[in-house]
Amino acid sequence: MKKISIAIDGPAAAGKSTIARKVAANLDYTYIDTGAMYRCVAYRALCAGVDFTDKEGVCQLLKDMKIRLLPGGTVLLNGEDVTSSIRANEVSMGASIVSQYPKVRSYLVTQQRDMAKGGGVILDGRDIGTVVLPDAELKIYQVASIDCRAERRYKENIEKGIPSDLDELKKEIAQRDDQDMHREVSPLTKAEDAIEIDTSDMTIDEVVANIMELVSERL
Repeated sequence: MKKISIAIDGPAAAGKSTIARKVAANLDYTYIDTGAMYRCVAYRALCAGVDFTDKEGVCQLLKDMKIRLLPGGTVLLNGEDVTSSIRANEVSMGASIVSQYPKVRSYLVTQQRDMAKGGGVILDGRDIGTVVLPDAELKIYQVASIDCRAERRYKENIEKGIPSDLDELKKEIAQRDDQDMHREVSPLTKAEDAIEIDTSDMTIDEVVANIMELVSERL
């Protein structure tokens, strides 16, 4: 059976990764968590004591970084399991900053395109449908209200034992939206041929079913 490439873009905490993983499992596709790759860069900078705003310092770290995405969602950075560590709020904000640097984007986009060769993949992020995989057969632009996204991230953090403040999360998400939409390199935008899905009032299963229907149409 033909296998297609699926791009899911949208703002922070819109549930892209959760949906992408489930759709990938249903289709037996490979899920490539591009956001985790940018988080790895931010986490590496944090551990090395390099300020996120130090562009040259951050870019220097790339030559000593090896990122591996394993089945099941495990993320390895230079052999270390950083799956949980890269989800910290500080790392999330840092990822939004370092993702603005052309060298960082070029380094990771090249890897992402290599991973996606041959189809049968789902990638989610901010610029998948516009920059990374502009020829993807199916493009989704997944959105949700700030209140909804903050509540989801709050519950997720609490379940993982990460201390969180709901009001602070709302501010951070709004700030990250602004950073992502106004950065000079590959800003968050909806591809012209992307299908927008507002998940604010939808369950995970409803969103997955919606996307599965779209996949069937293209197959």
